[in-house]
Parts: sequence; C-alpha cells; structure tokens
Amino acid sequence: MVEIGLINGQGGELDPVHVNPKKIDTATNGHTNGVSQGSSQGRHLGSTVVLPKCHCVKGAETCSYHDSRVQLPTREALIPEMTKAYKSLLGALGENPDREGLLKTPERAAKAMLYFTKGYDQSLEEILNDAIFDENHDEMVVVKDIEMFSMCEHHLVPFYGKVSIGYLPSGKVLGLSKLARIVEVYSRRLQVQERLTKQIAVAVLKAVQPNGVAVVVEGSHMCMVMRGVQKINSKTVTSTMLGEFRDNQKTREEFLKLALHH
Repeated sequence: MVEIGLINGQGGELDPVHVNPKKIDTATNGHTNGVSQGSSQGRHLGSTVVLPKCHCVKGAETCSYHDSRVQLPTREALIPEMTKAYKSLLGALGENPDREGLLKTPERAAKAMLYFTKGYDQSLEEILNDAIFDENHDEMVVVKDIEMFSMCEHHLVPFYGKVSIGYLPSGKVLGLSKLARIVEVYSRRLQVQERLTKQIAVAVLKAVQPNGVAVVVEGSHMCMVMRGVQKINSKTVTSTMLGEFRDNQKTREEFLKLALHH
C-alpha cells in the first residue's frame, strides 16, 4: 500500500491505498509499486511506501514551514503584498515602475503568478467530484498528449509539454476528463518535472486503486532555452511506473508504444 501525506503542503492525511492488490505479498522481494529501498521519492517499509509529506523534504517528515501555514489567506488577499513585491523588483532592475507602460504591471504580474500556481488551492478529492465508476473492465486505459504548463521552482520560468497516463482498472474507472484535471492540479504549482510525474501517478493510484499506473511526461524547459546552455530543441522525458507497469515488461512496452506513438 502507499500512505499519501501532504503534497506541496496541501490537504490532510489521506487513507493508505493499495498498489496492484493482486500482487502484494511477501514475494515482492523488496519492491512495491515501483519504489525501491533508498528511493529519493519514498522509503520502502515491507509492503508500504511512505511518500514525502511536503515537496520541501525528501523523507516522510513534515515540513514545519508548510505545517504552520495550513490556514492560508485567500488568493485575492495576497495580491496587494505581491503587487508591492513586483513593483520593488522592477525598481531593482533599474526601471521606473511609475511610468505609464509599467504602472499596472506589478498587479498584473501578481494575478498571473496566482493563476500559474492555482493548483495550491485544489485537492485531489475536490477535482474528482464523484467521477469514479464501478466498471467490469480490466484492460489498459490510456489518455495521451494531455497539455501541461508548469513553473520551474528553481528559476520561476515556465516549462511545458505533454503528459500521457495509463492505468489497469481493478473494478473502478475514472472519468476521462479527470485525468486531465489531475495533471492541471499538480502542474499548476512550483515544480520539477520528476516530482510532477510521480505526483500524477500517485493521484491516479489514490483515485481508483488500479492494478498499475504509468505516466510519461515530455517537457521543454525555458530555463534551458532562455538561459544557461540555451538548447532550444532539447526535451526532458520522465516516467513513473507503478504496479503491473513496473513488474510486467510486456505491459510496460504496450503502454509506451501507445503513449509515444504519433
């Protein structure tokens, strides 16, 4: 099973979820849901993986900063303070924030940043909205090329691309549009692509407890295009394979063929 705690400081403790329940037994030989001992994203504890409670930490300990800020002000209440900060930033760049072209830029920038990070205001339970259905279907479900926009937490510049999600139902299916909404929730936060990929997979796992989940994300990062090495055509591909997709090579290959074929 997987115990999912606070992700990016949002929400409370969630119930443990089973990964590939048909295959969880003492014969797993140290592997459950695709996360092994020593993984930076989780700790293997028998048949349990404890995921980080906050994006600030690597282990299962709670981030004291986000724990102290559970009751955050509304997003609208943040605009005046953020506007002031953006105005100060423009001045530090040598600009005149009071000139006509920049007069309303700090407020626009504040509102834009709140929109770019609106995923902090959303939870998995909220977006699923009872769109989980009992269905006697055990073949692979794949939704591919879901558009994704996010913000690199290292440089506060965008990265964008496509997400493909596959899962093997075990009696329940998820409304197809909800897969896109899961991507939206976790991409609309300050992110790194590796963590985003795993969060999407764990969210699908939590939602319908399937026999396996696979996620592939292909992204272009402005921090590589606009600065540093400035490689315009570079792409980053990350994947997370859980359950059957991790354990069964044929299942994994079938998903990758469907997800990556254009």
